[in-house]
Amino acid sequence: MILPTTLARLVLLCSLLSWLPAAADPEIGGAPFDVPGLMELLGKISSRQDRFTETKTLAMLTQPVVLKGTLAYVRPDRVEKHVTSPYTEDLLVQGDRLTLSSSKGTKQIAVDSHPLIRSFVEAIRASLAGELAVLRRLYHIKFQGTRQQWELTLRPLDPQAAEYLTSITLRGEGDRLTTVDIREAGGDRSLMEIDGPVS
Repeated sequence: MILPTTLARLVLLCSLLSWLPAAADPEIGGAPFDVPGLMELLGKISSRQDRFTETKTLAMLTQPVVLKGTLAYVRPDRVEKHVTSPYTEDLLVQGDRLTLSSSKGTKQIAVDSHPLIRSFVEAIRASLAGELAVLRRLYHIKFQGTRQQWELTLRPLDPQAAEYLTSITLRGEGDRLTTVDIREAGGDRSLMEIDGPVS
């Protein structure tokens, strides 16, 4: 049986984002670089595919686990994460169905069947659709920085989600997301570095 916290981490890693676009910088005479501007641009994205390196620090392990693979998004609701090293694993979220495939087999879960998973999936959909009102309903949002260097931190408002997740911090430079830092309430951490588009 897949633990809710594992599914939540997988979904979140696929979500928010190797697809954050550039926004105007007030320093160069454009509109303010803020969350509404970012959401407006996110809503225009049709598809994206990038390479990633993810370092997982888990309380139960003495050494970090380093994963490599690709992330992909296709509008309106398809998100994929493909791990290629040190093992193979595929995660697909489309509509209300989450499918996880590995050497141990394939498992499918109806997103609506678990409130915690549903809250994360809706956060993903809201972000990629540019629906700021929905995102604000799910997370406390903290944003800072400029176009050259910015940071977006999400903290769950739902008590059940907060039992597993402390925060998601996204950092980027211009139109390039550089890291996704996920911290769990139990002390586990996942740091994903976006290595660039798949050639």
